[in-house]
Amino acid sequence: MISSRGKPLTSEAKKLAVSVKQYFDQVKITPAEPSVKRTADALGIGVATVKRIMADYNRDPNLLDEPTKMRGRPVYAVSASHQEAVRSYIRSANIKGQHITLADIQNFLKEEYADESFHKATLARTLNRWGFEFGKGTRSQHLKEKDHIIAARQRYLRAKRGNRAKESDTATLRPEVYLDESYVNKNHSNDFIWYYGEDGPWVQKPTGKGERLIILNAVTHSGWVPGAKLVFKSTKKTGDYHGQMNWDLFRKWFTEMLLPNIPKRSIIVMDNAPYHNILSEHSPPTPQSSKKKIREWLEQNKVYCRDDCLKPELVEVLAKMAPEPVYAVDEIAAAHGHQVLRTPPYHPELQPIETCWGVVKNYMARHCDFTMKNLTKQLNSGFNKVSAKTCTKIIAKVRKIEDEFWASNMVLDAL
Repeated sequence: MISSRGKPLTSEAKKLAVSVKQYFDQVKITPAEPSVKRTADALGIGVATVKRIMADYNRDPNLLDEPTKMRGRPVYAVSASHQEAVRSYIRSANIKGQHITLADIQNFLKEEYADESFHKATLARTLNRWGFEFGKGTRSQHLKEKDHIIAARQRYLRAKRGNRAKESDTATLRPEVYLDESYVNKNHSNDFIWYYGEDGPWVQKPTGKGERLIILNAVTHSGWVPGAKLVFKSTKKTGDYHGQMNWDLFRKWFTEMLLPNIPKRSIIVMDNAPYHNILSEHSPPTPQSSKKKIREWLEQNKVYCRDDCLKPELVEVLAKMAPEPVYAVDEIAAAHGHQVLRTPPYHPELQPIETCWGVVKNYMARHCDFTMKNLTKQLNSGFNKVSAKTCTKIIAKVRKIEDEFWASNMVLDAL
């Protein structure tokens, strides 16, 4: 094979293809087969590729020396793994009172991640999704976090700091349990290897990510919660893994595998996944609820609206008087003596279990053989790499991040 799938052919490879094709045109081989097909089989490339090379050669032989134009749409998505670095960069600039623009952030990312592309329009949409906005500062316009993100983070930090035992880096007044869902693909492996330069890399990886396993688990400072690990095979190979989760599955795991195995009076920390935020039947409606439900709730609370009121008008009234929504999982936890605490949106660095997933996946990447059998086997070994000592260190590190956020929030609020 003269190339890897998806990689453009070199000019030397194209010229080789032309020579092989011309050879098969002149030599008659039995059984008879088109020379294009023989060339493709001999070089390990596609028939369409051979035809495209020959068309360029017949039009102008010099075209073989031109670099191949990449086909399809360029990949402009910004990885979520850069979120923490971007937030730190923007907050640092805000505290210093520095003027910061989209171009500044783009340049920062290019310096930090030289191998990736960062399209301006996509970066702007990503920043908005991560909770930043381009607003007017004290003297000039600058990027800053949205108010509801700052408020949610401050409430979360206040609750976490209120649960601390002062004499320790990790001890708490009530036990803290961190839960999360993740996934791992069959072809999850390291992309970089050592190889001899003249030979090139010999490792051939399958195309695509392959089948995937969905994982649910929880950690405390003592390590993984015993009996809480749930692993199942995804029925979809593409899309967000959250699409494989739903409230019924999460509720069953939460009540049958998590709650019986965690300490009494625990604070259960989770993110804002949709199936974590299913409303209780006792909850007041939210702006996302149906117009009928909002109207019924308002009337039950002695607030009567005209028949011709539009839903946006009802939502305005609701916002003035409705208490916080009540979530079903919070009620289940409270019935067992526990409390649910949600991390602020777009703050994976405040979830210790996110780092635990990284430890597991890094181990699996180093022991991948691209089969589901091995994936399942290595997953168990990967979980064993996360010990009580590992979790204690990760939680202590997250506590320092919490302190940094708390301090910087106070500085920003005083500007």
